[in-house]
Amino acid sequence: MKFPMLKWAKDLFPLNRSLTGEGTRKTLQYFRKLNPELKIINFKSEKKVFDWVIPKEWHIKNAYIEHESGKRFAEFKKCNLHVLGYSTPVNKVISKKKLLNYIYSLSSKPDSVPYVTSYYEQRWGFCLSENQKKKLPEGKYKVFIDSKLINGNLEINHAVLKGKVKKEIFFSSYICHPSMANNELSGPVLLNAIMLYIKSKYPKTKYSYRFVLLPETIGPIAYLSKFKNIMKKNILFGFNLTCVGDERAYTIINTPSENTIADQALQAALFGLPKVKNYSFLHRGSDERQYCSPNVDLPVCRFSRSKDFPEYHTNKDNFNVVTQKGLMQSLNVMKQIVDACELGLYPKTTTTGEPNLGKRNLQRTISHQKNYKEKDLLLRRNLIAYANGKRNIFEIANLFKVPLNLLHEEHKLLRLNKILK
Repeated sequence: MKFPMLKWAKDLFPLNRSLTGEGTRKTLQYFRKLNPELKIINFKSEKKVFDWVIPKEWHIKNAYIEHESGKRFAEFKKCNLHVLGYSTPVNKVISKKKLLNYIYSLSSKPDSVPYVTSYYEQRWGFCLSENQKKKLPEGKYKVFIDSKLINGNLEINHAVLKGKVKKEIFFSSYICHPSMANNELSGPVLLNAIMLYIKSKYPKTKYSYRFVLLPETIGPIAYLSKFKNIMKKNILFGFNLTCVGDERAYTIINTPSENTIADQALQAALFGLPKVKNYSFLHRGSDERQYCSPNVDLPVCRFSRSKDFPEYHTNKDNFNVVTQKGLMQSLNVMKQIVDACELGLYPKTTTTGEPNLGKRNLQRTISHQKNYKEKDLLLRRNLIAYANGKRNIFEIANLFKVPLNLLHEEHKLLRLNKILK
């Protein structure tokens, strides 16, 4: 089952996303066409949500720096990272010396245009590569930003696919960055592929599944202000999906306790894969900060491919970094977790004492020492021995140190033969 996640990301790449505004609105509309179950929730500007306030909507039409010779730099229409996010409008002529105070660059990455924002304090500015900044000629400059901040809405997409039970598996990703492929778009396209996978393979699910697409930080804070109680009651575990499109590594950011079902699930799904990196919550950096905060305390891990990559938050985060293969590999990880939930999260043996595997043709009926060394039989017997209805399948997989997909096969076989339920 393949989904054109790379195409979705390329379609959305040019849009100027931020916490609010038209680029974000169009992105959310795009995903609602893929998954109509996604519905919009609005939070009005200046509404208080916990310790925060919903910001005004930011709209921008154009921006540039123009030298007195007529040559332009930092043109928004050529690269939307050239403008400091949430810049206030400006239209004036200043000296080069003064201009440099309003230009952001990275000396450590001299060829990259950085992504910089100022959401909660009004200012204006431009972003250039360090090399571009150094080549600015002497003279006067017109600085022009055609933008405005207005009262409007912060918008969130969310959906709950209802199953036989109310207990939920939770998936979250953010929509608030302009043209960056891995840091921005890989998470949302993966989330939508997970939704499509569940709907196509499991029309009637056992568990319920909650999905949210929202601007980072302020989005989950706003969402929790509305749904915290029901989430705390219903969510079994969940994942914040970000930077999931490259092929370099696999990364877990654990919950603060490091022993929730979310931690166990990711560890089990990533067992045996190359370059798996496991970080404590001390290395948090995205919306897991909100979901795991002390007065919320949801069992939510962050799943990424490369946590730290050289193109991060620059214009180099493009489709040289994100690939269809990388996205599909990430989807396969999440599919294993969904499959485990729907197959049976807490397997339990149906017999008292060991079941008779021989009469079911699940082992040879002649006693010979070498039979007991067969890996499949050992895994089969171990799964039966540990299936007490209290241990989850991820915990068992980690205990056995076997790939989750191998345990799935044994689980299916034993359910088919009515040894597990």
